[in-house]
Amino acid sequence: MSSVNYAAMSYQELRRYFLTHRDDNAAFQAYLARRRERSRPVITTVNDPDFDSKIQASIRQQIAGYQSGNAG
Repeated sequence: MSSVNYAAMSYQELRRYFLTHRDDNAAFQAYLARRRERSRPVITTVNDPDFDSKIQASIRQQIAGYQSGNAG
């Protein structure tokens, strides 16, 4: 069996590969690791009294990142 380079796959390619090779535990672990990398932090909760200001601050931070070329 040939070795598969999961790191060379895009997120979507890795996802498709795992879904068609469900018995490949290494693919599953690579997919989970990639998913954790893509997760986003929780900014606030609905009941937070500072909800609006936290959302606005996050939006400003993202806009500044896009304008400086550091979007991520």
